[in-house]
Amino acid sequence: MKTIAVIGAGTMGNGIAHTFAQSGFTVKLIDVSEKSLDKGMATIAANLDRMLAKGTITQEDVAKTITNIITYTDIKDGVVGVDLVVEAATENVELKLNIFKQLNEYCSHNTILATNTSSISITQIGAVVAHPERVIGMHFMNPVPIMKLVEIIRGYNTSDEVTKIIMDLSEKLGKVPVEVNDYPGFVANRILMPMLNEAIETLYNGVAGVYEIDTVMKLGMGHPMGPLQLADFIGLDVCLAILNVMYDGFKNPKYAPCPLLVNMVRAGKLGVKSGEGFYDYSESKKAEKISKQFL
Repeated sequence: MKTIAVIGAGTMGNGIAHTFAQSGFTVKLIDVSEKSLDKGMATIAANLDRMLAKGTITQEDVAKTITNIITYTDIKDGVVGVDLVVEAATENVELKLNIFKQLNEYCSHNTILATNTSSISITQIGAVVAHPERVIGMHFMNPVPIMKLVEIIRGYNTSDEVTKIIMDLSEKLGKVPVEVNDYPGFVANRILMPMLNEAIETLYNGVAGVYEIDTVMKLGMGHPMGPLQLADFIGLDVCLAILNVMYDGFKNPKYAPCPLLVNMVRAGKLGVKSGEGFYDYSESKKAEKISKQFL
């Protein structure tokens, strides 16, 4: 396996492209937006410079990583001759299904098709392509170049052979792959999202403020980041989308998103990416200033 296509140049997509390219793979980074591609490549360059400054990589590593990435705005052109496609588009079922229908048309039947979805059914995605045994989940963690875990999700039809190939490939990237089965939220988000949602409910019900909730979880539970700060970092729209997938999948009210979360997303208060969520990021990307609506 030498050539990888990554679809989506956003936070997860550019991180995945960076990781494969740094490991010596040829990467075709695909996004319909030229602006997104430029921003994604700028992010990769900035992250590489940070790693260089810390002494974890050399200038030669930086140059090789950038050289290994080719950008495309057309899926058909970008997936020609690739061994693996990793889809990292927005967490939207219809969007992902549409992408996989295109991959089914443009890719060889031997091409492994992976999705970085954090909650959507691998089985559902696999159902829209011929040979669904080649469809698998590769759920990387953010920030991808740093975080070691990759959740490897087997759909109902995913083959043992494809699973082994992707597990071995993840290890070659320096990651720790963990195999899980295909249920809404998988393992990571099935456990994480209800906790974040409960923290938002705790704020919504007036039990404590933003600072107090995050401080209790950091100092009392040993979490490196408070749940409200983490929700901001992930993106409140992403949290809402994952909770909705789990609520629809399990029909269990414990997964129903908090009304406060719903309203914040409707208002465009999405966290770090929008400049405001539970914290105000207008002056710093660090969660140091609480959003005025929660003071």
